[in-house]
Amino acid sequence: MQTLKRFREDDVSTLAQKPLLFLAGMAALLVGTSQPADAYTVYVSNEKDNTVSVIDADTMAVTATWKVGRRPRGITISNDGKWLFICASDDNRVDVVDAATGKVVRSLKSGPDPELFVLHPEGNPLYIANEDDNMVTVVDVEKNQVIAEVPVGVEPEGMGISPDGKILVNTSETTNMAHFIDTATFQAVDNVLVDARPRFAEFSADGKALWVSAEVGGTVSVIDPAARKVVKKIEFKIPGVPDEAIQPVGVRLTKDGKRAFVALGPANRVAVVNAQTYEIEKYLLVGQRVWQLAFTPDQKLLFTTNGTSNDVSVIDVANLTVTKSIPVGRYPWGVVVSPN
Repeated sequence: MQTLKRFREDDVSTLAQKPLLFLAGMAALLVGTSQPADAYTVYVSNEKDNTVSVIDADTMAVTATWKVGRRPRGITISNDGKWLFICASDDNRVDVVDAATGKVVRSLKSGPDPELFVLHPEGNPLYIANEDDNMVTVVDVEKNQVIAEVPVGVEPEGMGISPDGKILVNTSETTNMAHFIDTATFQAVDNVLVDARPRFAEFSADGKALWVSAEVGGTVSVIDPAARKVVKKIEFKIPGVPDEAIQPVGVRLTKDGKRAFVALGPANRVAVVNAQTYEIEKYLLVGQRVWQLAFTPDQKLLFTTNGTSNDVSVIDVANLTVTKSIPVGRYPWGVVVSPN
């Protein structure tokens, strides 16, 4: 509005003598009004408070705190951004929250102790890891019906799905395997041994690589999903930090396939990995016990949940710098960002 006011107050004869300046100013005004900055909402599950913190990604501040079921951990969002899905682990259910009101509108049949899950790329069904009964439960989120139950290894947690939605991967913490499941038949078709206590599985955007973190093993295994073989094992060394404190958990890959970000738990670092050479580019100091990660859709920012410092760190992805710490609830666990 300041630009518009300036043009109204300028003398018309002066503007006539400066047509290029006038046109440039009007163009700037039109661009400013027709292309607002993207605004995203960040949702964080707080394991000890039984709440979800809502963060405005523009102001970097918590705008609301919503009550949900007991011990919320895994959190994801529908493709249209209307519904949040939250693992209420101690209530043995998945809460469905209206993202516009923050109200729990229904609960899904999740199986016992749901911890992590992943939506099919088309938005339905939901694949849920049930830690206590060594099962993956497949739920139709529209009908709230259990479609299938797939036996897997002991203490299933990590859940990843290929970009085409054909292969689901679950990691079992005690069996130390990545289980490959055919989403058409709901049958486990292969198992790949990884290091101790695998916690997370993430496919690359092209589906040609699967990254699996091993918390106790202290490594990330890069698997060829077609061959079902480990092609690279990435290790982490941080000066001044004991090896036992380096515990990889959350993993996120950039869409262009150039970088991976790995949350290293009690090491209080996020590792930046060259996803083509597998070299460690940098360690970013964040909050205490960094757990999970989520990009904004434009991948300009990366948010981390820091469980024992009760905050969220904000990473500038282009500059590889930590720009902000945002206080949230107690033991922030999962994080997801609205699609628009």
